[in-house]
Amino acid sequence: MLFTEPTFLFLFLPLLLALYFVPDVRRAFSPAESVHAAYGNWLLLVASIVFYAKGGGPFTWLMLASIAFNYSIAIAIDRRRDSGGARPLLAFAVAANLIVLGIFKYANFFADNVNTLFLALGVQPLVVPRVLLPIGISFFTFHAISYVVDVYRKDAVAQKSPVHAALYLLLFPQLIAGPIIRYRDIADQLARRVVRLDDVAYGVRRFVIGLAKKVLIANIVAGPADKIFAMPAAQLSLAHAWLGIVCYTLQIYFDFSGYSDMAIGLGRLFGFRFPENFRWPYIADTVQEFWRRWHISLSTWFRDYLYVPLGGNRVSPARRYRNLVTVFFLCGLWHGASWTFVIWGLFHGTFLVVERLGLADAVKRLWPPVRHAYLLAIVMIGWVFFRAETLTAALAYLKSLAGLTVAAPTPFLVTWYLTPELCLALAAGCIGSMPVVPALARWRDAVGDPPRSRIGWGLDLAGTAMLVVFLVASIMQVAARTYNPFIYFRF
Repeated sequence: MLFTEPTFLFLFLPLLLALYFVPDVRRAFSPAESVHAAYGNWLLLVASIVFYAKGGGPFTWLMLASIAFNYSIAIAIDRRRDSGGARPLLAFAVAANLIVLGIFKYANFFADNVNTLFLALGVQPLVVPRVLLPIGISFFTFHAISYVVDVYRKDAVAQKSPVHAALYLLLFPQLIAGPIIRYRDIADQLARRVVRLDDVAYGVRRFVIGLAKKVLIANIVAGPADKIFAMPAAQLSLAHAWLGIVCYTLQIYFDFSGYSDMAIGLGRLFGFRFPENFRWPYIADTVQEFWRRWHISLSTWFRDYLYVPLGGNRVSPARRYRNLVTVFFLCGLWHGASWTFVIWGLFHGTFLVVERLGLADAVKRLWPPVRHAYLLAIVMIGWVFFRAETLTAALAYLKSLAGLTVAAPTPFLVTWYLTPELCLALAAGCIGSMPVVPALARWRDAVGDPPRSRIGWGLDLAGTAMLVVFLVASIMQVAARTYNPFIYFRF
């Protein structure tokens, strides 16, 4: 179930909110807070199962079985971690989770590559049935692994309540596409959480902003991006290539950050505080800074559960750089079972190593627009590999970006794509990629102090009106458009 579906917006979410707050409605809104525990957890767990089952179908049973497995083995690890028997259990748990992920996500990728080798050697190819990918299995697997590892490290105590453990792994706002949340960060919130009116207001505002990002920017720029990347390489001109990659650069950011905003907003509505997942990554100057701002929950997961166990910064520079490239190789593979994702990960990992060798210091000495252009060029070249279906298509696209090809005539000129709607979405995307809103909020706070409180009141009113405009415009787009992809759902 997508957050932008009418079924979710006008049936699932309103009904769930009503059921969540009605038993405690007087305490929820007077004296402006509501305490939720057992009833709220049971309700959210049932709702999360329904939410996943609508799109996951039979894979819901796989999800529930995985929850039961990780719940049981975390308790076993917790009981044995002082007796020496916890380490084998941890290895078994991590291996089991990765095997399930490998079967569903990488079996066909492995078989296709082996069959390519067998074909070259004249060997009979393997016959492997096409395996369907359960929705959100990559995010769910990383949640489960972080849970059992944290229990082993004594960063968390194994949850004895099956409802609390299942809700942590199955909570619907973050189930499908993150952010990846550590159990230790919300363990106390599972036991008891308070929802105040300020939380409801913040949750609604954050959800509407995320919805607007998704439907008013990401969905609109997605159309030209998809069409241009699907063009025959012979017809791809310099202008087409640049328009396509600019559209995709904005699409993937507003698609995923919009989803994260909606997830954070929904979590706050039910009393959960999720960590931020994006901090304006496109304003970074270096690849190192970009990864401190982009998909923060994933990059910190790889840091804490892979890079640090491999030695982190405590090992020799050569091993450190090797580990860094290894981490980003796996990061690329995590995003998709394709060599294009692997190349994307290795591309970023290589630049991280080169920047540590001194490039970052050189970049920091450049004129700010130049160093910002450097970062955007690296990121956009990487997105070509991320978006292209094959390595051949990616290389052909890069040649067009560099102006090294002569494009054949095509009836779909660049001007055909540049509709007023797209131009508005591109402008909004460029502005929204910068921290303009926080700057305006700081200015509002400054001018809103007495004796100029009327100015602050007026700015608050304008902000609320703009939020209403975003909501109405988003609903109109949801009603009018059938094209509504979520890029990160396939990961």
